[in-house]
Amino acid sequence: MGMRPPTSLSLSRRSRVLLVAAIVLAALLLLGPRLTDTYTNWLWFGEVGYRSVYLTVLRSRVILFVAIGLFVGLVVWLALLLAYRTRPVFVPVAGPNDPIARYRTTVMGRLRLFGVGIPVLLGLLSGLVAQSNWVTLQLFLNGGDFNQQDPEFHLDIGFYAFDLPFYRMVLNWLFVAVVIAFFASLVTHYVFGGLRLSGREGVLTRPARIQLAVIAGIFVLLKAAAYWFDRYELLSSNRKAPTFQGATATDITAVLPGKLILLSIAVICAIAFFAGIVLRDLRVPAMAAALLLLSSILVGAVYPLIVEQFSVRPNAADKESEYIERNIAATRQAYGITKDKIDYKDYQGVSKKSPLEVPVDHTTIANARLLDPNILSPTFTQLQQLKNFYGFPESLDIDRYNLNGDVQDYIVAARELNPQALSGGQTNWINQHTVYTHGNGFVSAPANRVNHPQSENTSVNSGGASDSGYPIFMVSDLFTAPDKQRIKVDQPRIYFGEMIAQSNADYAIVGGIEGQAPREYDSDTASYTYTGAGGVPIGNWFNRLAFAAKYAERNLLFSEAIGGDSKIIFNRDPRDRVQKVAPWLTTDGNAYPAVVEGRIKWIVDAYTTLDKYPYAQTTSLDGAVEDSIDKKTGRLLPRKEVSYIRNSVKATVDAYDGTVTLYETDSSDPVLQAWRGVFPDAVKGESEISPELRAHFRYPEDLFKVQREMLTKYHVDNPREFFTNNAFWAVPNDPTIETQGGSANQPPYYVLLGDPTTGKPVFNLTSAMVGFGNRQFLSAYISVRSDPDGYGKFTILRLPTDTQTQGPQQTQNRMTTADEVAREKTLLSNSNKIKYGNLLTLPIADGGILYVEPFYNERNTGPNTSTFPQLLRVLVSYRDEAGSVKVGYASTFAAALNQVLPGAGALATPFGGDPATRPKAGVLPPAPDATQPQPGPNQPIPGTVTPPAGSSAAKEAAAAELNRKIEAVRAAMKTGNFSDFGRALDDLEAAVKAYQDAGR
Repeated sequence: MGMRPPTSLSLSRRSRVLLVAAIVLAALLLLGPRLTDTYTNWLWFGEVGYRSVYLTVLRSRVILFVAIGLFVGLVVWLALLLAYRTRPVFVPVAGPNDPIARYRTTVMGRLRLFGVGIPVLLGLLSGLVAQSNWVTLQLFLNGGDFNQQDPEFHLDIGFYAFDLPFYRMVLNWLFVAVVIAFFASLVTHYVFGGLRLSGREGVLTRPARIQLAVIAGIFVLLKAAAYWFDRYELLSSNRKAPTFQGATATDITAVLPGKLILLSIAVICAIAFFAGIVLRDLRVPAMAAALLLLSSILVGAVYPLIVEQFSVRPNAADKESEYIERNIAATRQAYGITKDKIDYKDYQGVSKKSPLEVPVDHTTIANARLLDPNILSPTFTQLQQLKNFYGFPESLDIDRYNLNGDVQDYIVAARELNPQALSGGQTNWINQHTVYTHGNGFVSAPANRVNHPQSENTSVNSGGASDSGYPIFMVSDLFTAPDKQRIKVDQPRIYFGEMIAQSNADYAIVGGIEGQAPREYDSDTASYTYTGAGGVPIGNWFNRLAFAAKYAERNLLFSEAIGGDSKIIFNRDPRDRVQKVAPWLTTDGNAYPAVVEGRIKWIVDAYTTLDKYPYAQTTSLDGAVEDSIDKKTGRLLPRKEVSYIRNSVKATVDAYDGTVTLYETDSSDPVLQAWRGVFPDAVKGESEISPELRAHFRYPEDLFKVQREMLTKYHVDNPREFFTNNAFWAVPNDPTIETQGGSANQPPYYVLLGDPTTGKPVFNLTSAMVGFGNRQFLSAYISVRSDPDGYGKFTILRLPTDTQTQGPQQTQNRMTTADEVAREKTLLSNSNKIKYGNLLTLPIADGGILYVEPFYNERNTGPNTSTFPQLLRVLVSYRDEAGSVKVGYASTFAAALNQVLPGAGALATPFGGDPATRPKAGVLPPAPDATQPQPGPNQPIPGTVTPPAGSSAAKEAAAAELNRKIEAVRAAMKTGNFSDFGRALDDLEAAVKAYQDAGR
C-alpha cells in the first residue's frame, strides 16, 4: 500500500522577511512593556533603598522558573525520545488516506522542531506558572520553629507553616511532569505505531507497554506519597466549617486510618503496574487501577460518610468535644487572642454611682468624641481646602498628641494634592505633572471640641455652647503664622499621599533646571523647587525613553520642562510603596498621617499571615474587615483566606521624600523571623523606633476587626457551649447606616478612656458586641490599648445574660424616636440632610453604659451648591439604677448629659481648662439655679458673639451680623416655618464663614 507524498510549503524571500519582522514586532509588543517595567522598577527600588528585596524576589522567581521549567521540559523530552527510539521498524498503513501516516510524515520531516519545541514550550509554561510560588520556596529555606506542637501528630507548627507547603508544591509538579510525560508518550507511540487501535483489541508493542506501565507506576507511587501528606492536611479540614475547623471526630477515626489504607493499596497497585514490564497481560495493571479507584471511593468517601452519619452526628456534642477544644486553642493562638492578652471582666451594665464619684469617668467623659472623622471630610474641605486642587480623603483619621502636658485625640488629615480636582487649564500636561506636584499642610482639630466664635483666641469644648458647630482647626503649614502653630511641622509639603495616587498617572516631574525659575506651585506668590531625596533621575535620555514608554507619554521626551537635574516621582500611595518594598506583607487598608520630629509621616500597619495553621479557623480578610466605612470608601484588604495573622511590622512613609522604613514590632512572630532571614536588611529592629514615633502607633483597625470577628465565638471555653452557639456574640450593625436604608457592621472606634489605675487618658480601640442570632442587646464591650504602655492589651467587659442592656441598634432607635428628637428631626428634614455621627459606647460609673452620638446638619440646597456638615445637637442615652433608659438631647454635650445624669455635665470639660473650675472626684456640683433658664432640646443656639477687645472694624461688623443671623434662626425655629428656617440657616452659615474670614 502506498502513501501520498507530503506537500511542502515554500516561502519567498520577501515573505520570510515579513514573517520574521512580524515575529520580532510581536515579541517587542509582548516583551517590551515587561522589559520597561523591569527597568523602571529597578530604578525605583534603588531610589527607596530596597533593591536587595527586588533582586531577592527576582532571583527566587528565576530559580523556580529555571528549575521547574528544566525539570518538566527534560521529563517530557525523555518521554518523547524513548517513545521515538522504541518505535516499530515497520508500521502498516491503513490506506492511502490514513491521517496518522500524514502526521507521522510531518513529524519525521521536522523531528527537531517537535522533539525539542514541545518540551521547551511545556517547560516555559510550567516555569511561568511555578515562579509565582517563590514565597513557598523562601519560607521553606528560611522558616524555623514555632516552639508549639500540634495536638495530633505532635509536630512543630513550623512544619505546617513552612515545610508542608513546599513538599506539596514539589509533589504537585512531579504529578504535572508525570501526567504530561504519560500523554506525550501515549501520543508518540500512537503516531509511530507503538499503539494501534485497529482491530478488536488493538496492538501495544512491548516497549510502549513498558514505558507507559513505568510512568503509570510512578504516578501511583506519587499518589501514595500524596496520601501520606494528606494526613497532615486533615488538621486544616473544613468538614465542619463554619462551626469549627480542623480535624474532626470523623477525620481522626475514619479519614486518617483510611489514608494509610489507601497508601498501602497505592503501593501494591504501583507494584502491579511495574509488573507490566515483564507480564504481557495488561489485566493485572488494569485490575490494580480499578482497585485503587474503588478503594478511594469506599475507603476515602463512603466509610467516612457512614461514620459521620451513624456514629458522630447522633452524638456530635460529645464526639466533637475534644476537637472543638483543639480548634479553640489553635484559633486563639493564631489570631493573638489568647487569655494572657485579654482581661475578661464581668460588667453589670447598670450602676448606682454617679460619674462624679468615679475619678476615671472624669477623663472618659471629658474626652468623649463629638467630631466624626467619617462625616467631616466635606467640612475640612470647605474650611481648610485653600485651593481647588487641594483636598482631603473621604474618611479622615484620628490620632492623639500631647500638647502642654495634656493628651488629646485629634481629627487629623494631610492637605493633599487632589489631581481629580484640577480643571480648565490646570489639566494640561505641563500643569498637571510639573506645576501642581504636591499638597501642603497638616490639619488637625480636637475631637471633642467645636468652635464658638466668642473671641479670636477662645474656644469652647464639648461642654460649652457651640454657635457654629465647626471644628477648631490647629493647622501647621506655610499659611499659618508660627505663633499659631500648635503642632510644629518643619516640612509641610506633601509629595506622597493617598489622594495624589488616585489619578491614572500619579507621576510628577520635579527638580530645577539651571537658569530657570522654580516651576512648582507653592503659593500664589511663590514657587518651589523640590530638594528631597525621593524620585528617579530622568535627566538622561535613556531614562526619559523608558518612562515615556511606561506611561505612553511623548511629552516626557520632548518637554523643555525636564532638565538634567529633573527627577520623576511615582508610586506615591503610602500603602502601595510599603506593599512594593515588602511584598511578603499584607498592608492595612488605612494609612494615617502623623507629625513625627517635625515631619509628616504616613504610618502603615502591615501583617504577616498564613493560610493554613493547624486547627485554626480560617477567615476571609476582605469579609472580616468590611464595615460601614469600608463600604463607603471601598477601602478593603485583598481577597485572601488566612488562619494566622500578626501585626509584626509598622511602616512609615515620609510625605516629602517618600522614604519607606519598616520596623519590627513583634519579635516573637516566627513568620516575620523567617522573612527577616529572606530579607535580612529590610526591617529595622524594634529598638530603632523613636519614642515620639511609638507614641503615634495605633492598634490597627483591620487586625482588630478580624480579632473581634474571632472573639464572637472564641471567647467561649466550654466545648459543649461552643457547639450549641448559645453563648456566641455578634458584631452589631451600624445603626447610623441602617437609619439611612443600608446595613453593614459597625466600625470600631478610637476613643480616649480613663485608665482605672492612674485616671489618665488612654487611647483605645473599642467595639460593642451584641447577642448572636439577631439579639440586639449588649453582650460585651471590647477595648484594646494603643498607647506604648500596655500596647495590645485587651479588656473585655462581659455583660450579664439574665438582664438586658440595650445595644447600639436599640439605643439608636430609642434616641431618635424620643419626642423632642423626633419633633426637631421632622422640622429639619424638609430642607436639610440629617447625619448621625459615630455612636460611641462608653463604660462609666463602675458598671454603667453611656451612649454618645453627635447629630449633624447639612443644608440640602441642591447638587451644585457647596454644603458641609455642622454639629447641631448631641444625643446621649443612659440606663439608670432603676433600669429606666433616659435620653438626653441638647446643643451641647454638657446639657445633654445633665438631662440623663444631673450634674454630670460639669465633667464635660477637657483637662486643659482652669484647674480651679475642674470638678473634684466624689464632689457633686451645685444644683442648677431653677430661676435661670436652662438649655433645652428646643433651644437651638444659645449665646451671642462678642468680638475681642481691639478687634478690627471688619471683625466687629462680622460679629454683629452673626448675632443678627443667630437671632433670625431662633425666630424661625419658633415659628415652625420650614422655608424661613432653611433660609435662616443658610444666612447663618454664610455669616459664620464671614466672621472666621474676618479674623484671619
